[in-house]
Amino acid sequence: MLRHLSFAGSFVFALIVVLGTSLFTVDQRQYAIVFQLGEIKDVITEPGIAFKWPLIQNVRFFDKRILTLDSVEPERFLTAEKKPVLVDSFVKWRIHDVRQYYISVSGDEMLARTRLTQTVNSGLREEFGRRTVHDVVSGERDTIMTEVRKKADADMRAIGVEIIDVRLKRVDLPPEVSESVYSRMETERKRVANGLRSQGAAEAEKIRANADRQSEVIVAEAYRDAQKIKGEGDARAASIYGKAFGANPEFYAFYRSLEAYRGSFKNKSDVLVIEPNSEFFKYLKNSGRGK
Repeated sequence: MLRHLSFAGSFVFALIVVLGTSLFTVDQRQYAIVFQLGEIKDVITEPGIAFKWPLIQNVRFFDKRILTLDSVEPERFLTAEKKPVLVDSFVKWRIHDVRQYYISVSGDEMLARTRLTQTVNSGLREEFGRRTVHDVVSGERDTIMTEVRKKADADMRAIGVEIIDVRLKRVDLPPEVSESVYSRMETERKRVANGLRSQGAAEAEKIRANADRQSEVIVAEAYRDAQKIKGEGDARAASIYGKAFGANPEFYAFYRSLEAYRGSFKNKSDVLVIEPNSEFFKYLKNSGRGK
């Protein structure tokens, strides 16, 4: 009886061990390939519990998720003008046909990454060689990424890989080229600045010349008007003097003589040498006669 129980326990234990080595779980993030004596026996693409024969079959798992291939160092490409540019890019890819993937690269992800890097770099080199620096930096950047993705996807499908996206993170000029570009930009900016300064100086001279001309015109017109007014005033004064002289010539002559006396003997030190019978003393001689 004890022998039968021991045999039954051993059988149950062996059955559990066999089931443990025969059953396996496929995660929703994985593909699974069942091999039998080194040959592909089955490909499992759906998650769940699956069965394999122990000892003669083994299982390998492959990532089903979208993977990223990011370049460690920027790659150098030449544009249509034969100018070098440094390109930093990354690729989104995943296994599309796991059977073909295993047949092509033996399921080695590093080998697949190497093949993918070569394909993408070849496509980028071709696209950059058709375009100028301006196009690759801004003008046709989206077009380049789309074309490279299509070509790389068509090539990588042969090894069971699908290219989801190709992105250019950065496109820069090498340091030695950047310095010459910045130098040319600085020279160009200086040329433009000097041109603007020259244009400003010419405009300033034009404004100053126009202001000087207007100033001279204003002064000339003011002098003309002043002379005109002065002439009119002198004419009026002469007219008044003439009328006054005509009204009483004797009084006018007397008034003029007084003005002459005042002007001649303004200071005590003034000396006038003249004959006593001169007309200058006409009114002094006859000053008491009328009285």
